[in-house]
Parts: sequence; C-alpha cells; structure tokens
Amino acid sequence: MSTAFNADEVFEMAEEIERNGATFYREAAANAANREIKEMFLNMASMEDVHLRTFHAMRKTLTEQEKGETAYDPYNEATLYLQALADSKGFEGMKSPTQKLTGKESVQELLETAIGAEKNSVLYYVGLKDLVPAETGRDKIEAIIREEVRHIADLRRRLTALS
Repeated sequence: MSTAFNADEVFEMAEEIERNGATFYREAAANAANREIKEMFLNMASMEDVHLRTFHAMRKTLTEQEKGETAYDPYNEATLYLQALADSKGFEGMKSPTQKLTGKESVQELLETAIGAEKNSVLYYVGLKDLVPAETGRDKIEAIIREEVRHIADLRRRLTALS
C-alpha cells in the first residue's frame, strides 16, 4: 500500500514542535537560578518562536494542490518516519514540554534535556527537508537545521562548562 505525503500536515507538526520547544525553554528559564542560564534559555525560546513563524509562513504559501498529497511515498517510509518522530517527540524531545519539569531539575538536567530535544528536532527536519520542493522553501528548512545544530553545540558547551 502506498501513501502520499501531505506537506500541510508536516508543516503543522513542525509548527507544533517549535511551539512546544519555546514553551519548554521558557519553563526551563523560570526554573533556572543562574541569570546567565536563564537568559540563554529565554534566547533559545525566542529562536524557536522565529522558527515557528518561518514554518507558519511556509505553510501559508502552500497552494491547495501542495496542501494535498504532494510527495509520492510508495513504501510509506517518509510518512512513517516523520509521524514516529512527531508522535514520540511532540516537542523537541518530550511529549509535553513542561510535564516533566518539577522545578527541582539541576541546570545540568535541563541542558541534557534540551540537547536531546534539539537532536530530535534536527532528525525531524532532515526528514522534512528531503520532502519539501526547493521552490516551497527547502533552503529555509536547511537554515533551521543549521541553527538547531548550533543550538546543540551551544548547549553542549554550557554543559561541558559545568563539569
């Protein structure tokens, strides 16, 4: 059985990932005692807001035909891959961005969660990029992937500095 890929739904999932990511970073900032870490998390939340707006704008530019089933996926691999990531990682790394936060997490725990979250978003966007035609904004997705990779590097530097 073959399945066609719906670009509108994939952009909707990407928007949700970014929305939830921003929520997580704001919650992490509220739980961080260190001013520098708090500011870093708030900055990360702002960047996720920008990504959300980018995906929203890309989604709005889709034609009715593009919103339909646009990419042929004869073995259902792309659809299953992206759906598995979106279902299990509703935010960059967690089903609910604030459900797991108790306010008692250490800075190290918050950074480790954020690193895992960013890795998962990169995986999702790499799969998304290959299904988005160049004229629909593949370059924007590539730019977001590069920024998410920089997020991982920044978070990792912060985590290493704690050791």
